[in-house]
Amino acid sequence: MIQSDICCTSEIATDPISGEFRNRSLAVFKALADGTRFDVFRLVAAQDGPICACDIVDRFDVSQPTIAHHLKVLREAGLITCKKRGVWAWYEVDPNGLDALGIFAQELNLPSRQFAAIG
Repeated sequence: MIQSDICCTSEIATDPISGEFRNRSLAVFKALADGTRFDVFRLVAAQDGPICACDIVDRFDVSQPTIAHHLKVLREAGLITCKKRGVWAWYEVDPNGLDALGIFAQELNLPSRQFAAIG
């Protein structure tokens, strides 16, 4: 195979990102890398308002402690928020977490139409 004259000679660089942004992005993607967590996040994000933890548990074929762990990871990644109402915990998407996903797409220089197509 013959390589072209321009092969491997163009500069490949990325703009630097802050350590904080990098760490936040990694936490978000690690949280969403688990299939069940991804599905839990999608369920929470699909609601018009907060959803009770009991309704989340009822939709999955895993134990309540497992769902609680997944919700904790999503909370710590900044993707969802939790508010207590009596003895129940209610979850909803954290708008800042969604913004972080959009900002990540911008940092990759992906046009927003490409990022929207991913979802």
